[in-house]
Amino acid sequence: MTDLDLLHFEQLKKDVQAQYLKEYTPSYDDISKWKGIDIIYFQEDLRKKAKGNISEKSFYTYFKNSPVTKLPRIDMLNLLSIYAGYDSWYEFKKQHLFAGELLQDDEDLKDNELKELEKTVSASLDLPKDDDLPKKQEFKTPENSDLQKSIPENQLINKNSETEKISLAEAEKPKKNFFKKNVWAIVTTILVILTGLLGFKDAIFQKTYVYCFTDADRNLSIQREIEIKVIKENESPILYRIKPGECFRYATKDKNLKMQISSPFYEYLEVNRNLENAPEEETIELKPDDYKMALYYFSTKDVKGENSQEQNDLITQKRRQLENRISNNAVITQVYDSDIYGLETLDKEDYITLVTTPTTSLKNLNVIEMKTDNKGKIVSIKFKISANENNK
Repeated sequence: MTDLDLLHFEQLKKDVQAQYLKEYTPSYDDISKWKGIDIIYFQEDLRKKAKGNISEKSFYTYFKNSPVTKLPRIDMLNLLSIYAGYDSWYEFKKQHLFAGELLQDDEDLKDNELKELEKTVSASLDLPKDDDLPKKQEFKTPENSDLQKSIPENQLINKNSETEKISLAEAEKPKKNFFKKNVWAIVTTILVILTGLLGFKDAIFQKTYVYCFTDADRNLSIQREIEIKVIKENESPILYRIKPGECFRYATKDKNLKMQISSPFYEYLEVNRNLENAPEEETIELKPDDYKMALYYFSTKDVKGENSQEQNDLITQKRRQLENRISNNAVITQVYDSDIYGLETLDKEDYITLVTTPTTSLKNLNVIEMKTDNKGKIVSIKFKISANENNK
């Protein structure tokens, strides 16, 4: 910040005051005397025309004191400049250059130029005289510099050097001006990108693992529904139901995966995987439960014979097989689609009678769940007879 910037700010305050007085009539024309409702109306007009605001504290700091000894932040300077009708603070200064002033960020004016400018501005703004302004320390050039003045060639070189510096400074202005005008757009773009990364970080860092299931004895894709429970530490299990013949796809950024796999006709299996070195695609074999398979087979086996005697013999054989497979204390539940009935409990004999009575509905019998004890006896059956055999 230079003394010239403070002088420019005093100019800007007068332009802001003039802009407001075009449409409004405050208690006083002098902006430094505004207070209360005048400040509120000014803030509202500033928000409407420049899309920004300054606090009451900032107004008292920079408008009640004249001249100021401290320059506001660049965003406030830009806001006030826009309100006064300019593109930015830089553009305001550019259009209010003092005699001999150059807008350069890294070079100071010479002593004689600064004194001349201070006299000009003091006269136009009624500011304190030279004695009240900070004085710049005098710098004496070395005596041997006179040697250069006596040589025409050196004088020409110095003039060319100064011209090149001014040209370089002028060339850098558009770049700096472009950055100042677009700095908020650049910052906003960066923030949007960071917000997007944070919002989609899970999707970005997730990997998808695919698990397919085959019958361990037949080496064929399992054609029964499979239930998978994914176990996470300190969380409730997440249940997935996989349709017959389909694979299980699981997207996660975790390093470990624990699954509990069950199916009506296959043995329960628990799988633990360290995903840091696990393959993304894997085939898991499920071992058939022979007791469950046999029970399902005998439950749905056709008992039609060529004659009534042969049919009775087949029914007797089927009942005997089921008697051996099912525990006397088995819990057997039939599930209905109807909202009225829902569930119905059957005992062992009722179930055997149901599945040994020759009906076409047995073709649509679907075992939902089946459990066995340590001896292999069936202790729990949950089944459903679908209305449409395509739902089997």
